[in-house]
Amino acid sequence: MKKVLFPVAFVAVVLVFWESAARFFHVEKWLLPSPSAIARALWDARGLLAAHTVRTLIEAGAGFALAVAVGLVLAAVIDGSPVVGRSIYPLLVASQTIPIIVLAPLLVIWFGYGLLPKVLVVALTCFFPVVVTTADGLAAADRDIQNLFRAMGATARQIFWKAKVPAAIPSLFTGLKVGGTYAVIGAVVGEWMGTDAGLGVFLTRSAHSYLTERVFAGIVVIAAVSLAIFGLLELLGRAAMPWRYRAGTTGNSKKTGTASQSAGTVPQN
Repeated sequence: MKKVLFPVAFVAVVLVFWESAARFFHVEKWLLPSPSAIARALWDARGLLAAHTVRTLIEAGAGFALAVAVGLVLAAVIDGSPVVGRSIYPLLVASQTIPIIVLAPLLVIWFGYGLLPKVLVVALTCFFPVVVTTADGLAAADRDIQNLFRAMGATARQIFWKAKVPAAIPSLFTGLKVGGTYAVIGAVVGEWMGTDAGLGVFLTRSAHSYLTERVFAGIVVIAAVSLAIFGLLELLGRAAMPWRYRAGTTGNSKKTGTASQSAGTVPQN
């Protein structure tokens, strides 16, 4: 409860201070609208915002799915072949030094103004954390458990699926949560390059019309959608890894439980 209470209280204090300052100093709405003006803009433009949000979610969902698919394959390749991993990994890091806003116009030139360039922008934005965290999770799998599987005659494929993949699930969900929060941002950036719908279009049109309260309303929707995606992935992580969130579980009990499960897999003579 405290984890939620303190952030909510802090935001409430900021909003009260913001509202008071905007009213006291008579700040123009086009320069810095008050929270109450932003709330009214959210309500007045709710239908328009809903339509634009659906378009952005379609782009974000498709791009994120593509990023996860490509990221998981690359992570498996990096883990399976050290030579390939040493060749690909530096290129992955170097790719993150190029701002996505620079690549977006090229994608528009190559693929037009349809859905595809926006999906590719989202995929390029999201795939890096998925690749890195999953590859690190696979590499960090317990060596003793892998040796135990080898001693029992397991193949490399069986070791990968039975020992490495379960160990990499926590790292995978960390990457998914990071990438998922980037998905909406990537979609908005792609929409800035040219399209007929989406939250990026809503923000651009509102800014050009000096409807600053609508710009803030769009920002609020983007933040809310990103938080919702993060929360959904958090729930999926809890469903996939219930042992990590079990109440009253200590580090020692986790180790004991893991050791007991591993011992239980050893065939008895």
